[in-house]
Amino acid sequence: MTDTYLRVSMLNRDYSKTIETLSQDAQVSRATDNYLEKIRDIKSIDDFLDDYEIYSYAMKAMGLEDMIYAKAYMRKVLEEGIADSDSFANKLTDTRFKEFATVFNFASHGEATTSFEKAQQGVVDKYLEQTLETREGDENTGVQLALYFQKKASSITSSMELLGDKALAEVARTISGIPSEAAGADIDWLSEAISSKIDIDQLSDPDYVQELVQRFSVLYDLENGTTTASVPNVLISSSSIIGMDEDLLLSLQGLQLGGI
Repeated sequence: MTDTYLRVSMLNRDYSKTIETLSQDAQVSRATDNYLEKIRDIKSIDDFLDDYEIYSYAMKAMGLEDMIYAKAYMRKVLEEGIADSDSFANKLTDTRFKEFATVFNFASHGEATTSFEKAQQGVVDKYLEQTLETREGDENTGVQLALYFQKKASSITSSMELLGDKALAEVARTISGIPSEAAGADIDWLSEAISSKIDIDQLSDPDYVQELVQRFSVLYDLENGTTTASVPNVLISSSSIIGMDEDLLLSLQGLQLGGI
């Protein structure tokens, strides 16, 4: 299996070309053409939820494929919209639902909702990105998680947002050296532990995000046995802005030597 960060770096170098190639895949192209052909005719929440092909395409595009079955839940998200700060989507910790209600804002725009570019080509662009991440995940889940994190990083405003998204939470815990067994720990403790390792204010800086992606990738590979490389300088340099607890470094070195 290709080391996670090497694969992510390869994809980043030719990302536009990779997406273009993916868009020409027969299955992807067929689903996309169908979506673009039909989405303009969707005029209500009922129309949207009743057309399984359109609805499922949109859900996959927005990273909510695992919620396709929950139509009653998604109806509540769409009906309450985002205008009211107390709306269902706005109160959910997982910001994917607010993003979905923003793109498909039937509550505010009614029949005009699907006439906007964000509900047409904007959704297609997201679908292609999500499809790439999913296919990469079939080979290496770490790559999927890394791609997702770097895509979402600039929109994250708090450690609680990281914890509210299952995939982002896994990346954040790995970066922060929090074992998976502690995933159910006190939410405030987790938030503080993550904030001590990830500078939320710097997540709009692509260079900083790439440092975090590299750290995640190395730790993920060590934990999952997908690397043969030695622990790189980004982890052990005392001048690294990311840093690492001494006991965690020692445990990683133990893993590198087969000490599991």
